[in-house]
Amino acid sequence: MSFKVVRYTSDQKEAWNQFVSTSKNATFLFDRNFMEYHSDRFDDFSLMIYRDEVLYALLPAHREGNRVFSHNGLTYGSFMLQDSGTLLHSFDAFKSMLHYLHEEGIETFDIKMIPTFYNRMPSDELDYFLYLLKATCTKKDVLMVIDYDHQLRFQKNRREGINKALRNGLEVRLDANYEGFWNEVLIPNLKNKHGVKPVHSLEEIQLLAARFPKNIQQVSVYHEGNIVAGTTVFLTHTTVHPQYVSGNADKNGLGSLDLAYDFAINHFKEGRRYFDFNISSEENGTLLNQGLLFWKETCGARTFTADNYSLETASYKSLNLNLK
Repeated sequence: MSFKVVRYTSDQKEAWNQFVSTSKNATFLFDRNFMEYHSDRFDDFSLMIYRDEVLYALLPAHREGNRVFSHNGLTYGSFMLQDSGTLLHSFDAFKSMLHYLHEEGIETFDIKMIPTFYNRMPSDELDYFLYLLKATCTKKDVLMVIDYDHQLRFQKNRREGINKALRNGLEVRLDANYEGFWNEVLIPNLKNKHGVKPVHSLEEIQLLAARFPKNIQQVSVYHEGNIVAGTTVFLTHTTVHPQYVSGNADKNGLGSLDLAYDFAINHFKEGRRYFDFNISSEENGTLLNQGLLFWKETCGARTFTADNYSLETASYKSLNLNLK
């Protein structure tokens, strides 16, 4: 048995996307139609690993000098495998990939692990390989997540917020009003509070929503016909994730965010296991945002973690399994 590693090229797009669609630990973010919306910002260095001429694994990645990252343009990266992938074969595939990176002049490999709740099946192979390599954990994010199989009731203050929204006559809709949400709520809020812009421009999120209508949905909250809050939701096989959430200055008085979250949590949960509120830590995981923790925990969320690792590609030379 032998493994061959090749750089991804555009003529392999169909094979790449087909693999992603059935991978046990991939999401639609790894589809090339998603990855390439910002291809001008990254020097793509994605890899395809073949076992005896059959595609066995993928690595979404980009290059910066003598470093490869998986992937700074995406929420997470990782080593994608199929259900049929075994631990020992995946080890050989990973070692071959690391060897290839080293031969290509890549000295350092940085990876943002997929949070485990996004996996359709157990998929901790990469975590084990990184342990064997004594890879450096450079970041450990705290994520607050609702487990639908053990869903906790909203606490009193969150329920009061929802009742306030109903008394104020707020209406929540599942619509495609990205323009209204971006221009009237999200962009002004991010500018006023943090002096930043959304990661995705309005044109980019509209493009992605058109490409992935089943995976990207817009929840909007209206008061007297005006949009006052909303959340842009990313949907995977296992997880509901509000990619963007924002409300205008009256959100506390109106209860608009409580209403938006209540709708998103319950409307999309059928067939899924988790609701991912996203990161509640800063400074590489060493600083916890108490306000975010409190708000998410009162919605019933509890803690998962997600790690970033860095390793030297030359370490493939000492990477071996101890078998009996």
